[in-house]
Amino acid sequence: MRAISVPVLRHRFAVVDGVKIFYRESAPGNEDAPTLLLLHGFPSSSHQYRRLMDVLGGHYRLIAPDYPGFGHSDAPTSTNEGGSFVYSFDRLADLIEGFVDTLSLRHFFLYAFDFGAPVGFRLASRRPELIAGLIVQNGNAYYEGLSDAARDFIALRPEDDGATDQIRQLLSLEMTRAQYEGGTSDPELVAPDGWMMDQHFLDRPDRRQPQIDLAFDYKSNLTRYPEWQQWLRDARPPVLITWGRNDPFFTEAGARAFLVDVADAELHLFDTGHFALEERLPEIAPLIAEFVDRISARN
Repeated sequence: MRAISVPVLRHRFAVVDGVKIFYRESAPGNEDAPTLLLLHGFPSSSHQYRRLMDVLGGHYRLIAPDYPGFGHSDAPTSTNEGGSFVYSFDRLADLIEGFVDTLSLRHFFLYAFDFGAPVGFRLASRRPELIAGLIVQNGNAYYEGLSDAARDFIALRPEDDGATDQIRQLLSLEMTRAQYEGGTSDPELVAPDGWMMDQHFLDRPDRRQPQIDLAFDYKSNLTRYPEWQQWLRDARPPVLITWGRNDPFFTEAGARAFLVDVADAELHLFDTGHFALEERLPEIAPLIAEFVDRISARN
């Protein structure tokens, strides 16, 4: 019988500040294998990394958590609904930092996609010693990387007429599907599982307000861009950029902007959309493996 390499994937919970954080973890046979922390985007969860973990999980320790209010993690009641939990990017970063410490992660490659960029860059600038390397996939950290539509959306304020309704429209099945299929070369390569799973959680009553809160808080990330760019210049981490150039939110200019602060960053552009892994996994996964192996061999 032909031998088939299938990684062992575990599905666990960690409790951080009283919040249950769900996460997926691969268990490679080599205990010294490099670790990658995979931070998901909106409106997704760790589920978005399922195929990447199947491909690379036998070679590396891949850890993909769900943020509070996403996926299988707890969704504490927002302060805007009478609860005590503040859904902000600062708070998500606090909990992911606590998650990293709970799992005793000391040195890892950070995969930052979409929401994972503002969460991950907060973590990296606070704890630069943790970061072995940075993999950026449609994760923006530059004002020039925002499309006009993204800038208009980010500018919304709770007190603006119709602003909350605009955000609610983004939480619809039509818009969730469009985020996955928009900009792709071949939509048939994008499995419906991703956007259907995302919509399943978005439609839960306890998940709507967290998404609205975070949408209104997104503007807080723009004020932190100079700080993150300074971290890149000072720390000069190894950087791999894989970017869907047809992303309607985060443009190609945002990918190229990283080269200003990290001139030796490795940039790969793909003719696809926001969720580049959905269509371009066969090309992106080998790039990740080569990058991780090369950087790990130096240390």
